[in-house]
Amino acid sequence: MTNYYRGLCLALCCCSLVPLIFYLVSVKPSVTQELARHTEYEFEYVDGPIQPIPRRLKTNIAWVNLGKALFNSPLLSKDNTVSCASCHMVDFGGDDGVKVSTGVDSKQGTRNAPTVLNAVFNFRQFWDGRAADLAEQAAGPIHNPIEMASNWRQVITKLQQDRYFSRTFAELGVKSITEQHIVTAITFFEESLITPNSAIDRYLLGDRTALNAQQQRGYQKFINLGCVTCHQGRNIGGNFYQKLGRLEQIPASLRHDKGRALVTGEAQDKYVFKVPSLRNITDTAPYFHDGSINTLEQAVTIMAATQLGKTLSDQDVDDLVALLAAFSAPPLTVNDLGSL
Repeated sequence: MTNYYRGLCLALCCCSLVPLIFYLVSVKPSVTQELARHTEYEFEYVDGPIQPIPRRLKTNIAWVNLGKALFNSPLLSKDNTVSCASCHMVDFGGDDGVKVSTGVDSKQGTRNAPTVLNAVFNFRQFWDGRAADLAEQAAGPIHNPIEMASNWRQVITKLQQDRYFSRTFAELGVKSITEQHIVTAITFFEESLITPNSAIDRYLLGDRTALNAQQQRGYQKFINLGCVTCHQGRNIGGNFYQKLGRLEQIPASLRHDKGRALVTGEAQDKYVFKVPSLRNITDTAPYFHDGSINTLEQAVTIMAATQLGKTLSDQDVDDLVALLAAFSAPPLTVNDLGSL
């Protein structure tokens, strides 16, 4: 039995007996044999539907630093104008703050860029779940004709000719840069982009002063209204798929994108999307898969109607939006990381 499943079973068996359990869980990126080291998170389990973000992790810091440099490098794109950070600004919520992102040749995408923060805790990546993990997700934009429109041969050639990257890869024992080395480095970096110590995490871990009175009302409504049915777990979402418009038809403006059906070809997947994380949600406007909703008040009202079949009062909306502000925290920096 792997560390992950041992940890999960221990938490499920004991959460009703003790309020808090510490257990080390390992999340492995897709790595080559010579890069068998991986990121370790010290998960904390509490009794309830939402779990706190780990406050500590250990990783290979040298590969995190290389991944950060690659994440910020436009050399990955065809014309050296677009980097991962162009659409995923780590210091500003992990997205780009616009309706849809702009790639090479000023081409625009069709979906709102999801935050890269805490993405490691999603069960799959992208709105339609077409990538199984961070490694697969990191490789996707390279070939996408709208995003970077490049290929691995071009990217590797440019990195080998770049003084910093050629030297840094060599210092890490890489004699010949491959696609796997690039993806591994970016994955290590993205695995480090977690946001512990939010107000909701401190509250869950026992600090009852971490949420103000309105946020505590919002938390109870979040549970009692049923929001937590989809937005739960460590990422307060990102755990499974859900149909948009489960109980009430979605607005016409949201019906142009058929969601996961575009991946599977199955009629039952029409308007099905991965449930988004609510972590750092106050920093990631505009909202929904197409970026068509500008405010959290609008988003909360629409979700209550279409997913829960409920009409909220103004006070309900205000309390829930106040709670959402408690889900935000800055990401860890390299100085915060422990070394394996």
